[in-house]
Amino acid sequence: MLRSPEHLLRLLQRFTRRPAQIKQVQALVVTCGYLHFNPFVTLKFRWMSTLLFNALIHAHLRLGQSQKALYLFTHMLDHGTPPNNFTFPSLLKALSSSHFLASSLGRALQSYILKCGLLLDPFIQTSFISLYACLGSLSDAKKMFNEISKPCIVSCNALLDVFGKHGDMESAMMLFETLPRRDVFSWTSMINGFGCTGRYGYSIRFFRKMMADKDVTSGTVRPNEATFVNVLSSCANSDGLGALNQGKQIHGSIIKNEKELTVFLGTALISMYGKLGCLRSATKIFDQMKFKQVCTWNALISSMASNGQEMHALDLFERMKQQDIKPNEVTFVALLTACSRAKYVDLGLELFGFMLQDFSIVPRMEHYGCVVDLLGRAGLLVEADDFIKRMPFEPDDTVLGALLGACKAYGVIDLGNKVGRRLLQVQPGHSGRYVALSAMNAWVEKWGFAADLRKAMVASGVQKVPGCSLIQPL
Repeated sequence: MLRSPEHLLRLLQRFTRRPAQIKQVQALVVTCGYLHFNPFVTLKFRWMSTLLFNALIHAHLRLGQSQKALYLFTHMLDHGTPPNNFTFPSLLKALSSSHFLASSLGRALQSYILKCGLLLDPFIQTSFISLYACLGSLSDAKKMFNEISKPCIVSCNALLDVFGKHGDMESAMMLFETLPRRDVFSWTSMINGFGCTGRYGYSIRFFRKMMADKDVTSGTVRPNEATFVNVLSSCANSDGLGALNQGKQIHGSIIKNEKELTVFLGTALISMYGKLGCLRSATKIFDQMKFKQVCTWNALISSMASNGQEMHALDLFERMKQQDIKPNEVTFVALLTACSRAKYVDLGLELFGFMLQDFSIVPRMEHYGCVVDLLGRAGLLVEADDFIKRMPFEPDDTVLGALLGACKAYGVIDLGNKVGRRLLQVQPGHSGRYVALSAMNAWVEKWGFAADLRKAMVASGVQKVPGCSLIQPL
């Protein structure tokens, strides 16, 4: 009885987030031969192998093992086990987890589903909308949505998510307004979509609109972790007046909704308070969290590095290592930023070397940009230029911009003009590059060259962005 296919199926459905138990149950299923399709048994047991394969595929998908889920599907076909309409949504979700998987296998799986006569199943069609979003095909996603005879809220949410990812918030808003009912995913998709397109004020206002909606005030719909994380990210990135006050109100909503301070929710709060300069609040949240991941440490280290607390940022890194938390690429961007602002040249270069040597992290463009900024702020402009020449790839505008800024600060005009010319080739429409080069030459009374740059800027149709400043109470 304990090894019956029904009992093993129940175990698989129960232990969807426990890798060790799933592995044990899978071994029993294979050993007992339950994965082989047998058309000669009674109807009750004929589909058991399909159900078991579906449960295994779903379980590995829940564990984030998309490739293993797809591999199980090939075994399913090898065993002669027929897939059904519950098999394919999991497979399509596995493909949607990676652009490479989606682009290489998506069309083939669609053809197979069509061959099975299941392409009109609404759950499969909804899964295809997410797949097309991964492939960047908005037109295919809309076409699939229009083929669903009676779109449910899940299908509508999938399309809302696609519109958000493609920055088409006007279409998203039109669809949202026509929904007969809205659940937490509908609201969260809109909040996330506005945030992803840089319309942070709209994102925050949409969250306020959600909280005032009758479904939310009555308790029918409640904001979830994703809702709060997305709106907190918009507060953190907003340069509008009152962003900090909005963030504090959202923090209050989290407490009111009795949301446990999860890793991602806590990290979002730390990032929000840190980016808005409230280090005391960010540290308090960090200390309150029972469980911390590398992203949590990164958020606080970045907050310290960006707000003049460079030594605190470096001390946090030492604490992080003592607790056996392995740093990642983001950690080193924050650490190199701290060293750059404090002009800890030797330590910064040492940390840059540790990345590959001790942690097997290959430096990316951001890390090279931080080192150039580190050397430039310290006045080591020749060394910074040599460092750029030794880079394994062509420098982008952030790397060259860091060196140009240092040349301007230290009055190294010849090198600055050389770097500036390269920058104008990379960013011909960036007004700040023209202005910086012109001001640098005017500073040493090279009036002709400065005037020529201004004329070139006007001839290219580039307009200077007006400056502005904001003051908000803490």
